[in-house]
Amino acid sequence: MAAADGNRYNQAGLNPGGADRVVVADPETTEFNQAFVRHSARELVLTLGRQRLVLDRARFVGDVGWRQNAQTFDAAVVTSRPLAGLTLTGAYVGRVNRIFGNAHPQGNWDSDSFLLHGTYAGLPAGVSLNAYAYLLDFEQAAAQGSATYGASLVGAPRLSDGLTLSCRAEFAWQTDYGSSPLDYGVGYGAAEAGLVFKRGGLAVGGELLGADHGAAFRTPLATLHAFNGWADRFLSTPEDGLRDVYLKGTGSLPGGIGLAALFHRFTSKSGDNGFGREWDLQLSRAFRPSLTGLLKFARFSPDTPGWPKVSKVWLQVEFLH
Repeated sequence: MAAADGNRYNQAGLNPGGADRVVVADPETTEFNQAFVRHSARELVLTLGRQRLVLDRARFVGDVGWRQNAQTFDAAVVTSRPLAGLTLTGAYVGRVNRIFGNAHPQGNWDSDSFLLHGTYAGLPAGVSLNAYAYLLDFEQAAAQGSATYGASLVGAPRLSDGLTLSCRAEFAWQTDYGSSPLDYGVGYGAAEAGLVFKRGGLAVGGELLGADHGAAFRTPLATLHAFNGWADRFLSTPEDGLRDVYLKGTGSLPGGIGLAALFHRFTSKSGDNGFGREWDLQLSRAFRPSLTGLLKFARFSPDTPGWPKVSKVWLQVEFLH
């Protein structure tokens, strides 16, 4: 990645000229994101090498696809489909290649981590069950070591022609693991329900990330930008935990323009401390199969004294060939 003027922004602390500017975690860097060998045998696929890995909705393991440099994994990954509707994934991760690039002191994490994930899509009414266990241990970030066990139910039953109910419920439990110096046990919960129409949808939902003994629920391998507001105020969970209640709307506007709008209300786990509110808005359009444009806006208004207001605007054009 190259920048027209690399000193107009703070490249995650890598450039002295951007030290007094807002951090944009897209430093100038060039890397190989993927280089792997893959073997397929009937219902079994083995992939060995540097690769992207996205499990479920990327809440715990993702490729951070929003950033210019993707997060990738030096890993051995086995995927199996032993039964109709059942997909099992197991991975050993020896290294995490993070979005900051090789020049950053936290750009790569040596890892001794295991990822287990299963999905069964054969339940009635189109409901699917996900279950997972993520055992994370990192040499350069010992405090991020954790064991997370959880499950979710996701469904989209049709109510009538042109009307679908979307719903999701998830719970996870996390403790310290491996070389972590911490001693904690915290929960995670998420729920969302909405209606999907022919030209859009509406949903209400919430997430709760717990805290215990000064340690909060950790998601070090997640695609974080997709959750808890696009202003990126909560890339790590506050010490008091985080409660995020949100409203979401999507729609198709004239001219082939896609709309997404969200409102977030952030408080501590107990709700005693109000962190702030956020509005997010996105407009997108596909001009042709290989060319898309996107305009995105986020505005965070704090309730907590000393926290800054944050406004961000993105304009993006993407060409894929």
